Amino acid sequence: MGLASLAVAVLANMGTAKAPFVPVVFVETAKTAGIEFVLTNHASSQKYQIETMPAGVGVIDYDNDGFEDLYFINGAAIPGLAKTDASYWNRLYRNNRDGTFTDVTAEAGVAGEGYSMAVAVGDYDNDGWDDLFVAGVNRNVLFHNNGDGTFTDVTRKAGLAGAGPGKVWSISAGWFDFDRDGRLDLFVVNYCKWAPDKDPYCGEKKPGYRAYCHPKYYEGLPNTLYHNNGDGTFTDVSAVSGIAAYVGKGMTVAFADYDDDGWMDMFVANDTERNFLFHNDGNGKFTEAGLRAGVAYNDEGVAISSMGADFRDVDNDGKPDLFVTALESVSLFRNLGRGSFRDATYSSGLGLLGRPWSGWGTGMVDLNNDGLKDIFNANSHVMDNTELYGSLTYRQPNSVFVNVGDARFEDARAGSRQDLWKARAHRGCAFGDFDNDGRIDVVVSSLNEPAELLRNVSDPSQHWVQLQLTGRRSNRDAIGAKVRLVSASGLAQYNHVTTSVGYASSSSRRVHFGLGNDPRILSIEIKWPCGKTQQVEGPRTDQCIRLTEPE
Repeated sequence: MGLASLAVAVLANMGTAKAPFVPVVFVETAKTAGIEFVLTNHASSQKYQIETMPAGVGVIDYDNDGFEDLYFINGAAIPGLAKTDASYWNRLYRNNRDGTFTDVTAEAGVAGEGYSMAVAVGDYDNDGWDDLFVAGVNRNVLFHNNGDGTFTDVTRKAGLAGAGPGKVWSISAGWFDFDRDGRLDLFVVNYCKWAPDKDPYCGEKKPGYRAYCHPKYYEGLPNTLYHNNGDGTFTDVSAVSGIAAYVGKGMTVAFADYDDDGWMDMFVANDTERNFLFHNDGNGKFTEAGLRAGVAYNDEGVAISSMGADFRDVDNDGKPDLFVTALESVSLFRNLGRGSFRDATYSSGLGLLGRPWSGWGTGMVDLNNDGLKDIFNANSHVMDNTELYGSLTYRQPNSVFVNVGDARFEDARAGSRQDLWKARAHRGCAFGDFDNDGRIDVVVSSLNEPAELLRNVSDPSQHWVQLQLTGRRSNRDAIGAKVRLVSASGLAQYNHVTTSVGYASSSSRRVHFGLGNDPRILSIEIKWPCGKTQQVEGPRTDQCIRLTEPE
């Protein structure tokens, strides 16, 4: 095949043609919505390494009223790592179904303990009520949802207390069913060995110049995989599964069946170490395939400071792709099939668009409902005094990159309000439709500043559909279910159920599709985690459809 023919073939396989630009428009509504959360990290002149790392946001419909609620992760006092007063509480906000939220932390019993980092939402006991796992510094917590508006700390009973104080800094976590037994297992991402008295002095030795140290000064950790025993307890299978053999400096985890063999795989973003891609071998074991697959390093062969990740099909070819945020860069790895990926960062336009910013939280979501997944990044530099060392800025605005087809992206900021683009020390972000209007909203946390609730007010004439799936033989949350939708125009779209999106955060488990101007859906195909396939013919658009796995 000649070069010209090869170029045509590649372009033909890169997705849909360039689409009309539909602006993505947000309005910041946290204050009017009653969300007053401030992420408190107890920053100090000592530059404790944990200060710059928190924290995640979780989307959970904890009361099953059909409106998604919010859970914010918070820090603690250092060096004691205790939530010494209410300013350090994690916070649960109930959705009042009228655009406002109420803080129900105290009555729900989820203020938490210790220096928290991340949240993972999932119904681990299949009782119909989503639970909360909180990852943190030397202490992880599992909150069981009692179904009456309260939660119970069942960490020790469940066998998830960990290795004990001073040994494990967990920074992210995610739920998935790795052995397809119908119960959600837990993957915990560990960062590095740290203690309050072990931080070296980094930076110039003059007032104000002490800096957070490069990860090279800390010893990395393996991640942890817990198998759900089905009786409310978990077993650490990190060693027998092969996970424990790989030491990194993990930041987040994202799940997808990247080779379509029916088993969920996981991508772990590592900070200044090569990324891991754990292939699920289907027998309780995993093979690390990041280097062979082409996602361990960027296209320059460099291990970047990976922060957040999402693992979804961004070009509508039926194969989940990988998007990764990092310090002063981003990476898009396009899934070529047969277990391999190609770095498409610059051919997609994202290389130049993302270069000015340092990304943390992220998500590949159709924000303008045109049938193409866009990208949202929560941005900030890691160093709070980086301006002293050069031209980079610490507080940065968030980014939205609109997918215009042909696997290319454009900056969306021109179509939105100026108050959206506030420069802050952004960290985690999560995605959900909090007003059930079919447009995906975003909530973002920021160090020592109020959280942002970005209400999506993009063109309401664009059609959409959402699916909320309930498993029977599969896990009740249907995490891992794969969905193919074909609209009347003939466009096929693909997505899957996951809550592990971005950095240290947990998004809605609803599966969302934008349909643009297309008013009809021809069919929806669901491949349930247990292996069963279900067909739904001709459902109407502009609704959230609840579907239960067939007997």
